Amino acid sequence: MTPIPKTSSTSCIAPFENESQVIAMGSFQIENRLDRVSLTGDLDITKDKAGLEKAIALKALLDSVVQTLQKLHPPERIQVVPTTVVKNPFN
Repeated sequence: MTPIPKTSSTSCIAPFENESQVIAMGSFQIENRLDRVSLTGDLDITKDKAGLEKAIALKALLDSVVQTLQKLHPPERIQVVPTTVVKNPFN
């Protein structure tokens, strides 16, 4: 997992381009997928400089997602295929 960068004007993921990027901010995670970007967990944006940095980084990431979607001219809805859990081959 890649920690989200501090105060960045660009996103550190390429939205909808791969299935391998996960960004973590504490227990909050942003997972890049080919058909979606998943946001899970909890994120506290506190009323201090640390909270401001988190908010700016999250905004940059979401701005990147919005810009990508606008360029793609997406359909009204897609059918999201649920993820499947596979057996760990190393066990």
